[in-house]
Amino acid sequence: MEKINKTLQRLASNQNFQKRYEEQRQKVLQNRGIQVFLTEHEDDITQEIVEKSMSKLYEYTNQSHDCDRCESLEKCINYMKGYHPELVLSRNSIDAVYKRCKRKVMADEKKKNEKLIKSLYVPRDILEATFEDFEGDTGRLDAGDRAATFLMNYEEGKKAKGLYLYGKFGVGKSYILGAIANELARKQISSMIVYVPELLREMKSSIADSTLNEKIEALKKEPILMLDDIGAEAMSSWTRDEILGPILQFRMLESLPTFFTSNFDFKGLEHHLTYSQRGEEEKMKAMRIMERIRTLSEPVLVDGKNRR
Repeated sequence: MEKINKTLQRLASNQNFQKRYEEQRQKVLQNRGIQVFLTEHEDDITQEIVEKSMSKLYEYTNQSHDCDRCESLEKCINYMKGYHPELVLSRNSIDAVYKRCKRKVMADEKKKNEKLIKSLYVPRDILEATFEDFEGDTGRLDAGDRAATFLMNYEEGKKAKGLYLYGKFGVGKSYILGAIANELARKQISSMIVYVPELLREMKSSIADSTLNEKIEALKKEPILMLDDIGAEAMSSWTRDEILGPILQFRMLESLPTFFTSNFDFKGLEHHLTYSQRGEEEKMKAMRIMERIRTLSEPVLVDGKNRR
């Protein structure tokens, strides 16, 4: 059997092998990401370092970057699903270190939030909603157009208003939220849909297990928050002023997009928020909440037949 060093010597002397190697080498060095890295470190990288690190550079070119070659996290082509390579200079050689991609970060954050906030769970048809299946009659077309406008114009880190979708029961308000969330996910933008009546019940029980503040912070800082069916809950002064108020106040100050669905228009929701479970009338406190909702979202009537 031929020893490995003799095999390598024989291959190295083979003209066809040398030609293929040189073609592959040039292809690697023409990679945009590698060219940028070499330019940024031109004072520290020698030709010898480049040649010594060719296998790592090839590995880098063979992987997906920022999910550009992956349809989804489940179909990630990289050696480690959900991790993409970044080049680093280490001990006179170039290495590839793997870091979480945006989809992996979103998936991990979603799992953490689902474990923390049980009211994130919404019906499967909402979680699987798409605009491709959106049936737009006259009463729903405006809402669909406004949602599409938001999706086209939204950029992370920039100010943007959400939508306040209101209308009768069963006209598809929650479905539109689900379709927006799924379209954002395709763009690798995190969002959270929370069913408000269940959320407020959950918040009360969270006092006992000391997770209340953690849950409030998660809702405050979510890049795009969607509060489904606000107004359907039995509102107390505590849930209005100590839960809903601080979340909306933070998001208003930070200009974080916030969506709502409700059976009430703005006037009807303000009336609902005015009266506590004990029948107390607290107009000023209700007005403060409504001012935050008006600042965060644009009202859009969703009309049509009941689709449930």
